[in-house]
Amino acid sequence: MRRFVLSLVAALGLLPASAVLAQSELVESSVESVAGATTVDSAAAKKLFDQGAVFVDLRKANAWDAGRVAGAVHLELQEKFNQEALEKAAKKTEPVVFYCSGITCPRSAKACEKALSWGYGKVYYYREGFPGWQKAGFPVE
Repeated sequence: MRRFVLSLVAALGLLPASAVLAQSELVESSVESVAGATTVDSAAAKKLFDQGAVFVDLRKANAWDAGRVAGAVHLELQEKFNQEALEKAAKKTEPVVFYCSGITCPRSAKACEKALSWGYGKVYYYREGFPGWQKAGFPVE
């Protein structure tokens, strides 16, 4: 209903379409957990990192180029993320940590859902994403 109202307001010219898109993404990104995945905070993500878990960055290329979790694999959600690409990065039995641009970004939640549907059993949703990792002072490239 909220999206409909925002779209109607934009259609009437009372709100720029970009504001509607931002609101739409915000509503979508409010996912706090993904059924079947384990949601982790920065401390738990670092533990997984230290244990050799595969970190998958779902962000766009320009964000990836600006910095990333050290050793992460880049599988941009809309262009590079698919079952075959993920299977090259991680076995279905390995722990895989998905991250993106933080709590306002829906990419890692979507990737978790897809990985689970492809049979991955150790899926970790790092909701704080790269901003949380950087803020904690953990290794970046």
